[in-house]
Amino acid sequence: MTVEGTAARKPRRSSKRTSASATKAAGALSAEPQLVQLLTPEGERVQHPEYDIDLSPDELRGLYRDMVLTRRFDAEATSLQRQGELGLWASLLGQEAAQIGSGRALRDDDYVFPTYREHGVAWCRGVDPTNLLGMFRGVNHGGWDPTSNNFHLYTIVIGSQTLHATGYAMGVAKDGADSAVIAYFGDGASSQGDVAESFTFSAVYNAPVVFFCQNNQWAISEPTEKQTRVPLYQRAQGFGFPGVRVDGNDVLACLAVTRSALERARRGEGPTLVEAFTYRMGAHTTSDDPTRYRLDDERAAWEAKDPILRLRTYLEKERLADAAWFEELEAESESLGKRVREAVRAMPDPEHMAMFDHVYADGHALVDEERAQFAAYQASFADGEDK
Repeated sequence: MTVEGTAARKPRRSSKRTSASATKAAGALSAEPQLVQLLTPEGERVQHPEYDIDLSPDELRGLYRDMVLTRRFDAEATSLQRQGELGLWASLLGQEAAQIGSGRALRDDDYVFPTYREHGVAWCRGVDPTNLLGMFRGVNHGGWDPTSNNFHLYTIVIGSQTLHATGYAMGVAKDGADSAVIAYFGDGASSQGDVAESFTFSAVYNAPVVFFCQNNQWAISEPTEKQTRVPLYQRAQGFGFPGVRVDGNDVLACLAVTRSALERARRGEGPTLVEAFTYRMGAHTTSDDPTRYRLDDERAAWEAKDPILRLRTYLEKERLADAAWFEELEAESESLGKRVREAVRAMPDPEHMAMFDHVYADGHALVDEERAQFAAYQASFADGEDK
């Protein structure tokens, strides 16, 4: 089934002075595309001719559990930042379906290049949630080994990870492996030159990569309509590969579409752009105040499409989970929150010189110089100097 996206906005007909740019914008918006959906906001299961999946009750409950525990972890991290335990936090609230659905579509030998908000994907890759917090607490450069889970370290530089993913995918193809690569980025990153360059290279070299754009409608305070005059997924056409827009609040559709794109990449058919049409319920980060640039009514409309609520409704309607199961999950959620709190507060302060480790794989003359300068500065305190 396909459903219409955001309602089209038409130019005012009462004025003859409508500008050419306004008319053009209205025309683009009136062609709002359809999106892939398998589970409606009301929790009704629907079919799609190209993207459909048949999941067992255990698998459906597993997806629900993933989203609930990811949201619980995310909420705990936000609270810890407010309490001064973290310097910053980027919440995924509202984007659980996009991340869990796509994350569960991956094979163990696939490789993930995230931004800094893919906490749900990290969960799917088996990264301990507490390891995500070290960077935001300022005690490490990233608390996990990327090769252990095929999940790269978080990337703060907007859009750069798409180039890393493309290069890695090109290497995978040259090695003759049948694994795939996925790169996550947001609607704001889609305006970066790095993303356009990665599209070009991936198309020309037929790289086995999936570009997964979580369009959460806001690039900090900049709405998507100020960044593009066409739907984001349609940009793929100009680079010579397919794009698809999926209901980003529908975990089943995100799973089906991402799985299809990954399988296409493994068959040697090149890249795909997936635009997960979703919404960032909270702030861009804990340093942001979304009430300054968006309306409460907008958030309320998207809350009615909550990804967790719609799957719970479906589970209850189909009697695939009972009250006891939900209560057990709630207890597990509270246990996770407690573990996260205790782990963050127990994180030791790093050695001062550790900041120079692992910056370059083979060392670097400038880093060596900076290390020596900092060591001399630290030694000055031992001499009793008041610095």
